[in-house]
Amino acid sequence: MLGLKATMTVIDNSGALVAECVNVLKNKSNHGLARIGDEIVVVIKKARPIPQTQGHGGSGGGQRIRRGDVRHAVVVRTLKETVRPDGKVVRFDDNACVLLNNRKEPLGTRISGVVASELRQKGWGKIVSLAPRVI
Repeated sequence: MLGLKATMTVIDNSGALVAECVNVLKNKSNHGLARIGDEIVVVIKKARPIPQTQGHGGSGGGQRIRRGDVRHAVVVRTLKETVRPDGKVVRFDDNACVLLNNRKEPLGTRISGVVASELRQKGWGKIVSLAPRVI
């Protein structure tokens, strides 16, 4: 679980590196804490510099992510342990998220790093399919 003002790494190739949680969406029962699979609102704290190239640009003409942008994201890893229905306890080394576009799809085309398998049950199958490893 992560609360407001929690910083996390962004593990997609959208251009953002570090984000800060400012709101947890649709989670009234948990007092503003986000779990794996919850949608949150983040502010980008650190992003890759946008290259100033002539011509058509480098990253396919997609949306540019800058420091200070407010975006929606999905929590894919948390430091707080989660208990699965079979009794296993899973805890990750960091908090991580994946940025979303307006249609609730992943903004990036690649995901670097491990994601939790709880995402599949919560309806984020596209993120699970892009991830190199699911635990």
